[in-house]
Amino acid sequence: MSKHILLTGGTGLIGGKLTVALLNKGYQVSHLSRTPGTHPGVTTFLWDVNKSQIDETCINGVDTIVHLAGANVADGRWTDARKKEIIESRTKSIALIYKLLKAKPQHTVKAIVSASGVGYYGDRADELLTETSAPGTDFLASCCLQWEHAVDMGESLGLRIVKFRTGVVLDASGGALAALAKPIKLGLGAPLGTGKQWMAWIHEEDVIAMYLYGIDNDQLTGDYNMVAPNPVTNKQLTRAVAKELHRPLWLPKVPAFALQLLLGEMSSMVLASQKASAQKIEEAGFKFKYPTLMWALKDIYAPPNPPR
Repeated sequence: MSKHILLTGGTGLIGGKLTVALLNKGYQVSHLSRTPGTHPGVTTFLWDVNKSQIDETCINGVDTIVHLAGANVADGRWTDARKKEIIESRTKSIALIYKLLKAKPQHTVKAIVSASGVGYYGDRADELLTETSAPGTDFLASCCLQWEHAVDMGESLGLRIVKFRTGVVLDASGGALAALAKPIKLGLGAPLGTGKQWMAWIHEEDVIAMYLYGIDNDQLTGDYNMVAPNPVTNKQLTRAVAKELHRPLWLPKVPAFALQLLLGEMSSMVLASQKASAQKIEEAGFKFKYPTLMWALKDIYAPPNPPR
């Protein structure tokens, strides 16, 4: 039986690719968005979280809601106003959905699959982080904690809740990898800070596959680290990308204080160390297509197949 999936954040980098994957599986897909959609085969329902407005028909016939919406944490310095926007874009949006579900008790929604981040753990040096590890105390940790708490409110509605704490997504078309690769391509790449901080990474195809696994596996509940089984340090990642791009690394490390001056509190995004474990999701039956960084980068930077 075909499922009907409603996505928030469906036009983002991950949301767009997940939409295509769901359509390819024959699922009906809808988006909740602030603007009318143009994605073929997808119905877009309008909402305005700040005004608490939502098209009440958006949940009609929906089995699963995938919650990816949230202001980009890297778009602008973390002023108090920006921090508030980042948190509320995640928490108020899911709260608005739950308010609608309460108002329509005959709805068919059974599950919420939500994004979160490994920023939940804060800066933890060499500690191996599992889903039972305590949260950190910095801004990103507080954001993820509030985000997950808001999503967990769905348990009182009898919903199956799955939360994926996402690491650094490796995708050549955008996001963290593209930002990392840009100076390397110009011959200006260098490890950041000490370079010893752990980077919990994951190939974008495994991200999409894990979301599909969370949607399709009715037994999956709770929080899971959305990371590959083999984390690397910032220095190792930088060197591996440079090798695949055939570029030298000759500059010294970028000092932490310089990043802090440039980015302010946002520097924690690249300086914090999170050695997150993938054991729990593997034990739940998920199989990674790209468990090692070498194979992930070879796929991403592989030359296109020549025309026949």
